[in-house]
Amino acid sequence: MKKQWIPILLILLTFHYFFSSSASAHTNNSEGFSTIEVKGKTLQYELKLDLTELGHAMNKEISQQQSINSDVLQKYLNSHIKLYADGVLIEGIVKKTDVATIKDRQFGVMNLTYEMDHAPGRLVLNYNIFFDDSDPSHANFVTVKMNGKQQEKILSYEARELEVGEMGFLQNAKQFLLLGLEHIFTGYDHILFVISLLFGAKTIRHIFSLVTAFTIAHSITLALATLQIVQLPSKLIESAIALSIIYVALINIFDQNSKHQPWIAFCFGLIHGFGFAGILSEMRLDESHMVTSLLSFNIGIEIGQLLIVSLVFPLIRLIKKIRPANWLIPGTSVGILAFGLLWFFQRAF
Repeated sequence: MKKQWIPILLILLTFHYFFSSSASAHTNNSEGFSTIEVKGKTLQYELKLDLTELGHAMNKEISQQQSINSDVLQKYLNSHIKLYADGVLIEGIVKKTDVATIKDRQFGVMNLTYEMDHAPGRLVLNYNIFFDDSDPSHANFVTVKMNGKQQEKILSYEARELEVGEMGFLQNAKQFLLLGLEHIFTGYDHILFVISLLFGAKTIRHIFSLVTAFTIAHSITLALATLQIVQLPSKLIESAIALSIIYVALINIFDQNSKHQPWIAFCFGLIHGFGFAGILSEMRLDESHMVTSLLSFNIGIEIGQLLIVSLVFPLIRLIKKIRPANWLIPGTSVGILAFGLLWFFQRAF
């Protein structure tokens, strides 16, 4: 198979869409074939689909784009095939396309490559091609090769998911601990909120009470949201997180001697916990390791917070001791306020 087949396949898809009537476009009982092979950090997916049915299923994309291109095809496949490697959603890139004849019918052959940051122990495939938009009677015959084992399954309207392998305890704990660390260090809104709390901290004991209250609160809502016991709109949560930054920044600007109370950290910690849970809600967590995943993720967040506190608080204390630099705390708070306002208007409207 060579890359020059890509435009040929796309032309054939367009032809099938524009020159097949709506009645004859359906193949009914269409078939598909999936061969998935995991080699280290790379997953290769060869997908064969009835060409006529694929052209019909993509009619919305065609009508919006006027023609099919490789980006449209790739977007369609990634939106209808969800692959989770150790709970993390991965997306494929269409590398090659071809046309093959199977059982006297033309099939589009698409080769997708998925790159991962480590060799997965568990793979979940959620397959939704044709079922809801074209042919509910579609069936896909899947073969998965991973970790020296092979598994086959027929995916249908009633059975759209395939799970292979299991992630080890230590691998699971390490992955979610690092994910928690990454989340706190890339969550600039959470970092600015913690720094704003530190501006109003007076002693090490006071810091301990603030961090403890914040940790207990966000741990509660993180668990409730991840376990889907309490669900709130992400727009509401993200806007409320921005408001928490605005509130604390305003106190730091207009009352530099204010001592932030633990109840403030606790109340806003409840909101931030829902924000922390956002990334976990996008993952397919292994139920057998649910407690480990939550605990490790939370520990990662706490390690990140402690690192931030240990680096920032001594600097704040030093600045407060330098009399000519007293303006730095309210000045910095004005900058934090600006970010909070910007995030609020971006998220709320």
